[in-house]
Amino acid sequence: MTELFRFLLPVLCLAVVYANCSAAEPPQRLIVAHRGLLHHAPENTLANFRACLELRLGFEFDVERTKDGHLVCIHDSTVDRTTNGTGKVAELTLEEIRRLDAGSWFHSRFAREKVPTVEEVLKLVAEYRQHDVLIAVDLKAEHVGSDVARLADKHDVLHRLLFIGKTISELGVREQIKRASAKAHTAAVANNAEEFGAALAASKADWVYVRYLPPREQVEAVHRSGKRVFIAGSTVSGKLPKNWQHTARAGIDAILTDYPLELRMTLRQAASPTKRR
Repeated sequence: MTELFRFLLPVLCLAVVYANCSAAEPPQRLIVAHRGLLHHAPENTLANFRACLELRLGFEFDVERTKDGHLVCIHDSTVDRTTNGTGKVAELTLEEIRRLDAGSWFHSRFAREKVPTVEEVLKLVAEYRQHDVLIAVDLKAEHVGSDVARLADKHDVLHRLLFIGKTISELGVREQIKRASAKAHTAAVANNAEEFGAALAASKADWVYVRYLPPREQVEAVHRSGKRVFIAGSTVSGKLPKNWQHTARAGIDAILTDYPLELRMTLRQAASPTKRR
C-alpha cells in the first residue's frame, strides 16, 4: 500500500491544487478520462478510478459479464491483455477472475490489483458524491445496461452516469435501460455532421454523442432541445489542444480523452489566457 501511494502521489497532489483554484475559475467542461488515468495507473481498476475522483475527474469504464452472471469492469472480452490470466470473460467465473492480478502488467507497484465488479466501481463513485463528475459506462456485453442502471440507482449515483457503448447506436438498448429507470441518461451517436439531425432526434436519448468537431450552432441546437453533447473519438482522444479549445468555444458539455490532465490544463489556460502560470 505504501508503494502504491508513492506511485500515485504526484497525481493525487494535483487534487489539492485544482480544489483550491476551482472556486475562482469559470465552470469547465466535464472531463471524462478514457478507462481512467490510463497513462498513470492500470486501466479499469479501483486504484485508477479513485485517483480520477480525487482529481475531480470523471472516467469511462467498460462492462462485461462473467460465466456466472456477475458484471465486471474490463475493456476486452478476454482477460489476456490486462491480467496475468487467459481466457474469455464470459467463460470464467467471478471467483476465477478475482484471483487474477490486474496491475502487474502496468507496473510492479500495482501488483495484486483486481478486476473490479461494476458494483464496486459504483460504490466508489458514491463515496465522492460531492464532486461534479460524469461517469461514462461503455456497455460491451449484451443485455447488461438495465442491470447497471438498477445497481446505480441502488447506490444513488445513476444521475452521474451516461450510458454509451451499444447504447449510442441501438434503440433497443436505450429502451431497456429506460425501462430499468427513466432517470438513466443515454446517448445517440453522430459520427459526422450528416448524421447530426438523426442523432438529435433519436428516441430515448438524453445526449448527442459526436465523433467529429461540431460547430457551435449544432451544440446550441442540442441545448435548445434540452439535451447535452458528449464528444469522443480521434478528434479529442489524443493530445490535440486546438481541438480541445474548439470544444470549449462550441460549448460542448463533456469530453472523453486519453489525456485528461493535459486537457484540463488546456481548458484552464484558454479560460484565463493572460494569467501567468
